[in-house]
Amino acid sequence: MNRLRGVRVWTALGTAAALLLAGCTSSTARPGGSARPLPAPSYGTEGIDRQPPGSLRQGGTMTLATSQWVTQYNVNQAAGSIGEASEIDSLVEPELFHRDAKGVPHPNPDYLLSASVTTASPQTVTYRLNPRARWSDGKPLGVADFEAQWRALGRGDDRYLVADPSGYDQISQVRPGHDASEVQVVFRSPYADWQRLFGPLFPASATSTPEQFNNGWRARIPVTAGPFKIASMDPTTQSVTAVPDPAWWGTRPRLDKVVFRALLPAAALQAYLNGEIDAVNAATAEAYQQLKSARDSTVRIGSAWDEVHVSLNGAGGPLQDIDVRHAVQRAVDRQALANVAAERLPIGVPLLGNHIFMTNQPGYADNSGELGTYDPKAAERLLDRAGWKPTGAGEPRVKAGKSLKLRFVIAESTNRLGLDLAQLLQQMLAQVGIAVEIQKVPADDYGPKYLDVGNFDLAIFRFTDMTYPSQLQAVYRLPRGAQSFLNYGRISDATLDGLLKEASATLDPQRAAQLYNQADREIWQLGHDVELYQRPEMIAVRKGLANFGVPGLGDIDFAAVGWRK
Repeated sequence: MNRLRGVRVWTALGTAAALLLAGCTSSTARPGGSARPLPAPSYGTEGIDRQPPGSLRQGGTMTLATSQWVTQYNVNQAAGSIGEASEIDSLVEPELFHRDAKGVPHPNPDYLLSASVTTASPQTVTYRLNPRARWSDGKPLGVADFEAQWRALGRGDDRYLVADPSGYDQISQVRPGHDASEVQVVFRSPYADWQRLFGPLFPASATSTPEQFNNGWRARIPVTAGPFKIASMDPTTQSVTAVPDPAWWGTRPRLDKVVFRALLPAAALQAYLNGEIDAVNAATAEAYQQLKSARDSTVRIGSAWDEVHVSLNGAGGPLQDIDVRHAVQRAVDRQALANVAAERLPIGVPLLGNHIFMTNQPGYADNSGELGTYDPKAAERLLDRAGWKPTGAGEPRVKAGKSLKLRFVIAESTNRLGLDLAQLLQQMLAQVGIAVEIQKVPADDYGPKYLDVGNFDLAIFRFTDMTYPSQLQAVYRLPRGAQSFLNYGRISDATLDGLLKEASATLDPQRAAQLYNQADREIWQLGHDVELYQRPEMIAVRKGLANFGVPGLGDIDFAAVGWRK
């Protein structure tokens, strides 16, 4: 599942089991064998069995699977930018806004009575906080928390190892308002997506210093302010248990307990079929075939911001050369890989021609051009130009006595579909003289020891819930020293940086979309990655579990989740 709540994040392909390598064709497969593509769910479609919380029974437990054991719960820290950390945080930390199924943010009255732009020049946002909102250490939410988060993320202090400074780095001042419940945030330049900032809000008492920010949230959540609190974190069983917080000032949660268990994909699927967990990903062929008629279960379908890509590392090795990166792009049959993901599913898996907008999202344009088109001969010409000489069919090319070899790093939690895609890509690249070694690494190490430090040539993973376009700045911005943000392959240039910054400061949505599409064309030209497809959103959920599943482009409100009477 690995849903986010406004936090930019990557997610490994580790939430289901999948399918066989055979059967790749050049058209989208359908369950009945026809080649006619199926449509993806329309923009803003949700599948959560939405019910008034008051109509649900009080009590009960919901048990969910995560694909790895979380070791960093500060999602603003570089190592914490994963979906599992964000999901657990969302139960216990303040979310100032809730997004609806179309991604539109609305103030969360438990924390925020109002928030609006009160001065246009300079852009000033005034937050009116709920005076009842308090941290678990007894302190009220206030200006100190906003200021500490801004100083950690937006001041360019490299002692704070941040995942994404975008938006925060456009703030010039955080100041008190008319009383203790009012906070004013002043921007040095306009920022369109200001609602995505300070979500989640973290306490100044646990984030004010680099030591607190980087290490204070390792395998612990020191301070909370949510409808739930953490009852236990057991590294032996790799489970986290949350229970309602008696100090919570809002409506009492319907559930008595939410449990997260770290399970590898096959184990999670079996645990669901055995009735041990209450939801599991159903968006691969093997999983869907087992889950579509599973006992006491229903498959919920919706539309989300969820893309699958292969990241290219331009900071070292052969991929430093843009011609080699372009050769990889041309040598990969993206449609064949999307077909594998779509096989025997009841919804479409559309190929993506855009890094910023999903195919069914306003603003989408296919900017892939020839770099998104499969052409092995063109790939071979690019490699010739880069000086890599062919040595024979099926053999890697050679340059200056070195073979053209790339290391494809995948997490052990990667599902069968992810493995199949990696192996297919390995075969495709071999056809043009690029050897690929697939290296499996422990799931808990995949982020901190590989992605975060650029210890890979190729890596397949997802970015999810980037419903605010400015969130993509962290993925494509110029690295700064040791800070790569979420740009793990460290591929960018000043043109792209400038376009993304200009777009984020553009308040006219149509003009902003034009700028984001210009930026997307630059992303393709830089050979940043091999963009693949828009991932289908299908979750098997235990019958009777309401307000949970696929929330479209919105958020799950865990306080409202419960069991039907």
